[in-house]
Amino acid sequence: MEKINKIIIGKTKEALAEEGARLFAEIVKRVAATGQECMIALSGGSTPRKMHALLGQDPYGSRIPWNRVHLFWGDERCVPADSRWSNYGGVREDLLDFIDIPAENIHPMPCQLPPEEGAVRYEKEIPDVFDLVFLGLGADGHTASLFPGHGALGEQKRRVVPLTGGEPDVPRLTMTFPVINKARNVVFVVSGREKAEVVKHVLEDRDTRFPAAHVFPVAGSLIWIVDREAVSRLSKEVISAFQTQ
Repeated sequence: MEKINKIIIGKTKEALAEEGARLFAEIVKRVAATGQECMIALSGGSTPRKMHALLGQDPYGSRIPWNRVHLFWGDERCVPADSRWSNYGGVREDLLDFIDIPAENIHPMPCQLPPEEGAVRYEKEIPDVFDLVFLGLGADGHTASLFPGHGALGEQKRRVVPLTGGEPDVPRLTMTFPVINKARNVVFVVSGREKAEVVKHVLEDRDTRFPAAHVFPVAGSLIWIVDREAVSRLSKEVISAFQTQ
């Protein structure tokens, strides 16, 4: 696939959700047309929940060939699925309960296991290459559960690792950069003025102290779907350069 790095700016959170859902459906359709199954890793947090809800409704819900889609998670807090902190639980509530997807196509991280054992098991379950990976961005620059200063940032061999941190400060599982950067499409969905400073550090300054700055697909596309507040600190030149690629 042609390498694409660009920014899509939406006026509202609803616009971001629509762009994300449109891209999700487009990539699934493209992969399904080749006779392959589409491998997608979802992100947690509050920002993508509107997108997940849209995907469970028409026109997306009934037109996406869900039997050709496999859903994974880029990271997870090791909490019960009914916890408000569970990434899987949020997707189940917003999307899975509304679509006709085979149970065997849903691949939550095995957080019921001890973290090290869960990481080893999930490494064996995830595909060699994802068609699409969705990511969020924390105000500290973390993405997935890859936090600033953590040893997992430099991991090159393991594809899934256990760690502790974030909010709440609980054990977690996360995919590593070798998995993310091997994906055919990586999409950040980011909103809010509180993210503006870190967006500048990542996209304009290329400051690798911030984990999200380590995301550069080797041969795939990198797309940022953001609202105006999130890019309010970016220079017009940087925004223009991304939008015209």
